[in-house]
Amino acid sequence: MSKNILHMLTPLKHMSPFDVNMAADAGYDVIATYRDVAPEEVRGLVQDAIFSRSPADAVRTGIFFAGKNAIQALDMLQAAKESFVPPFEVNLFADPAGSFTTAAGMMACVEKLLKDRFQTTLKGKKVAIFGGTGVVAFSAAVIAASEGAEVFLAGYDGTRRVTGIAADMKTRFGVDVHPADGSDHEARSAVADSADIILSAGPAGQEILTEEQVASVKGLLIAADVNAVPPAGLAGVGVHDNGEPVGSGKGLALGALAIGNVKYQAQHLLLKRMISTDKPLSLDFRDAFEEARKFIA
Repeated sequence: MSKNILHMLTPLKHMSPFDVNMAADAGYDVIATYRDVAPEEVRGLVQDAIFSRSPADAVRTGIFFAGKNAIQALDMLQAAKESFVPPFEVNLFADPAGSFTTAAGMMACVEKLLKDRFQTTLKGKKVAIFGGTGVVAFSAAVIAASEGAEVFLAGYDGTRRVTGIAADMKTRFGVDVHPADGSDHEARSAVADSADIILSAGPAGQEILTEEQVASVKGLLIAADVNAVPPAGLAGVGVHDNGEPVGSGKGLALGALAIGNVKYQAQHLLLKRMISTDKPLSLDFRDAFEEARKFIA
């Protein structure tokens, strides 16, 4: 039987050891890593991979896109699709900096808490996302908006960059996301104050909202933080929290390790799916969200 081979591409200096370990534990026989890959090099690498095996063995080949930029990873994934010469097609999976599966894990956990504790869904909820220029925030915003939430994406440096990011989301995925100013203490409070759900996806070890700011959000249902490095992005949210009280009302906390467990499972299961499939797959954060949902259902 043909070996399962995974080619892992990153535009960065190093491939993530986390992702390499995940691929090995998922069961790939051969893992090859490629560093400093420019977007224009994707076509040549993909075609070099697809023509070395018969169409029948194509699904035993996977290509993984890493890096630290959501838009760049999606562009590289699309470039790979456009490089296929049917019936020569292989499996594709984008998860830059683990952000797609992290966002999927966070949103699946938020959705489950809403259902189990409040008997409601994301539809119609106001969602404030901090760390808006980052990779986790991008995916979380698209997922939340796709589920019918009203999403506000806050940029630490104001609204200019998040305005462009929101426009890209609209073009690619047809969702409306509102840019917001998260540049200072008062601006962040203004974004959070009327939110039902607050998501913190900012840099590790940086507090975004104080305990007093979180407590002031009267209608808060869920405060989720993907940061496991002290201090918490949302003060009062512990890394192990999975429905513990937070704030001054009925709010529930969702911490980084609770999210991380679901993220890990989603990435593992998607890698396993590529090994077992009989038809070529193309996977991004939307597929990760569905996998995370099934895992915690």
